[in-house]
Amino acid sequence: MATPPPTGRSRARWRTSSHSANGGNCVQVAATPPLIAVRDSRDRHGPQLAFTPAAWQAFTTAIKTGETGSL
Repeated sequence: MATPPPTGRSRARWRTSSHSANGGNCVQVAATPPLIAVRDSRDRHGPQLAFTPAAWQAFTTAIKTGETGSL
């Protein structure tokens, strides 16, 4: 379950996956303890999601294994 973004996100070190294409359709991720923050790379000042480390790991594992259904 996603939670509100952390308040210290302005100091976050955002990174983009090396698997992202140059088309700009990607997300950026930042470790903002105790949460993992995620944002749209095209809208860096827009909404953000924040996950607990366990929820982020479950989400990325589901993506990697194709268990996301119709996401």
